[in-house]
Amino acid sequence: MSSKRSLVVTMAFLALALMASFAMAQDKTKKAAAPGAVTGEPRLTIVEPTKEFGEVAKGDKLDWSFVIKNTGNADLQIIAAKPGCGCTVADFDKVIKPGETGKVTAHVDTTAFSGPIAKTVTLETNDPSTPTSQLTIHAVVKPYVEAYPAGFVRFNQLQGEVATQSITLYSEEDDAFEIKDVQVPGDWIKVTYKKLEDADRVANVGKAGQNQYRVDITVGGPDSKVGPMADKVKILTNSKHSPEYPISVTGVIRPTYRVEPATLNFGEVAPSDAAATRSVLLHSNDMKTPEQFVVTKVESTVPAITTAFRALAQKGDYEVTLQVAKDAKPGDIDGNVKIYTSDKVNPVVTLPVKGTIKRTVASGTSSSK
Repeated sequence: MSSKRSLVVTMAFLALALMASFAMAQDKTKKAAAPGAVTGEPRLTIVEPTKEFGEVAKGDKLDWSFVIKNTGNADLQIIAAKPGCGCTVADFDKVIKPGETGKVTAHVDTTAFSGPIAKTVTLETNDPSTPTSQLTIHAVVKPYVEAYPAGFVRFNQLQGEVATQSITLYSEEDDAFEIKDVQVPGDWIKVTYKKLEDADRVANVGKAGQNQYRVDITVGGPDSKVGPMADKVKILTNSKHSPEYPISVTGVIRPTYRVEPATLNFGEVAPSDAAATRSVLLHSNDMKTPEQFVVTKVESTVPAITTAFRALAQKGDYEVTLQVAKDAKPGDIDGNVKIYTSDKVNPVVTLPVKGTIKRTVASGTSSSK
C-alpha cells in the first residue's frame, strides 16, 4: 500500500474515533438532563427585604407580604420562617420553583409599642450560598392616646381592703379629646374620671391645649377574690386613631390571715401517742395593725377532739391545739374544728379533721386478743 493511501486510511479512522467520542458525550449530557437528576442550585432573591411603614397609630395592626423569588435552577425550599419578638408569621410558601415567586406574610400588633420599631423574620432555606436571610418591618408608633405616668396600675392589698390609684389620660389628636365610656372586668373594680382644669393638668404631655382626664381606678371590697390580678380596664374615647385605650390592672389580693395547716389528719393514733396532739398556727397578714386580729373561740364537732388556743409572742399570731381525748373510743375521726376570729372578712375558719383512733393495748396483753 502506497504511503498516500495509508495516510487516507489513518485519517478516516481518526475521524470515526472523534465522531464516536462526540456521540458518547452527547449521550452523557442527555442522561444528566433526565427527569429527577440534579441540574443546578436554588437561589434566594428577596425583592424587598425591608418594609417601611412610616408613622402609624399605636394599636394599628401591620401586615405585609414579602415577595421571595427563586433565581436559581432548582427548587427553593423555605425550611422555617422564625419571627422575632413582637412579630408573628401568618404563612409562607414552602417550595418555590425556579423562576417563580412566593410570599412570606408577617404581622405586627403595635399595641404594646411606642416610638421606632424594627420587627424581624429570619428565613432558613436550602440556598447553599444564603442559608439564612432576614426580613424587617420598620415603623414609628405614635400613641395618639396615652397615660401618665404609665398605662397600668398595680395593687398589693388584703382581701376586703379598698385602694385607689390614678392616672392622667392625654391625647395627640387635633379634635377635642373626650372619654365616652369605661368598661370594667368585674364589680370589684370601679372607675371614675373627670376632665382636668388648667391648674391640675400634667405639663409637657399631649398636644398643647388638648383635654386631659384624670382616671381613678379603685380595687377591692367584699367582692374581691384572693389571688393574683391580671385584668384590663377599657377606656372608650372619641380618638380617630385610638378609640379604645386599655389600662392593665395587676397585682395581688392577699388573705387577711393565714392558717397552717388548712386541713389536719391525725392518721392512725392512740390517745397516748405523741402524735395525738397537733397544732394549728394562725398568722395575721395585716402588716400595719396585726394586733387587731384576735382568736376568740374554738369549737370541735368531734367529741374525741378537745381544743385550746393561745396568743403567741408576735402580734397577730395564735396557736390552736387539738388533742385526742384520753378516753376517746376507737374508731374513725371525721369532722371539723371551727376557729372564731375578729376578722371582718372571714370571721370563721373551718378546719377539716380526720384520723383513726387505735385500740389501746394493755401492757403484757397480746394485741390480737
